[in-house]
Amino acid sequence: MKNRDFFIFMIKSVAIQGVLGSYHHIVSQQYFEGEIAIKEFLTFDKVVDSLVTEECDAAIMAIENSIAGSIIPNYALIDSNHLHIVGEHYLDIQHNLMALNGQSIEDIKEVSSHPMALLQCKKFFRKHPHIKLVEDKDTADVAKRIHEQKLKHIAAVASGLAADLFDLTILAESIQTIKHNETRFVIVKRNNSEIAEDKINKASLKFELQHKRGSLATILNVMSDCHLNLTKIQSLPKIDTPWKYAFFVDVTFEKYEDFSKAKSIMKIMAQDFKILGEYINHKI
Repeated sequence: MKNRDFFIFMIKSVAIQGVLGSYHHIVSQQYFEGEIAIKEFLTFDKVVDSLVTEECDAAIMAIENSIAGSIIPNYALIDSNHLHIVGEHYLDIQHNLMALNGQSIEDIKEVSSHPMALLQCKKFFRKHPHIKLVEDKDTADVAKRIHEQKLKHIAAVASGLAADLFDLTILAESIQTIKHNETRFVIVKRNNSEIAEDKINKASLKFELQHKRGSLATILNVMSDCHLNLTKIQSLPKIDTPWKYAFFVDVTFEKYEDFSKAKSIMKIMAQDFKILGEYINHKI
């Protein structure tokens, strides 16, 4: 039973960034099966704290978006807290403009939402210059606040689930600039997953390199020679060492032995080599 179903079975509580109705909540519904206790936190720092202190068994964290790019601080949170990626999930993000029942777009003076959501809807709001945009901590939390406080002339940008949960009217559907808008989420635990090697076909790695010509190219050649497919590379500056960078890399592969060979070589060539996670590729 050493596979994805095993560690899902062992998880009883999951930390999400945001409240019920958020995109993280939707991921928890789609990824996990059975009765899972959802614990809400408004920041990723608090999500990670709940995992480190063993308040929760797992956490869901957005890591990159097809429009806005990587959520770089979350890479650092996973790394610095020695957490492990045990799975991933891609969610089609459909942003909706919503407000109290009986209002129209012309009635709206202000829209509050997570800055990432607002960024993904810039083109829509250019058509409505009378609306003031205000950054907030969570998409669904704004919808909840509008419902509870009966706030007029204020709208939220959130999921259709949030509109249903908080009895709001959707004034405009799918307002994101690019209609195919996907976010990749990772499922994180304190320990490695229990997935059998023959099931694993994706890994997340972190390493540092000497600041000299060709060092990154050499590592990438090792990956290619070992039949690894590079699906993501993200650099992150080391705050305590100016002009030195850590690289976060995702690779896919058909055979675990190819990955095993590659990582044994990279451990020798790179500095501070770390495996952040070995899991199942959700894109297959």
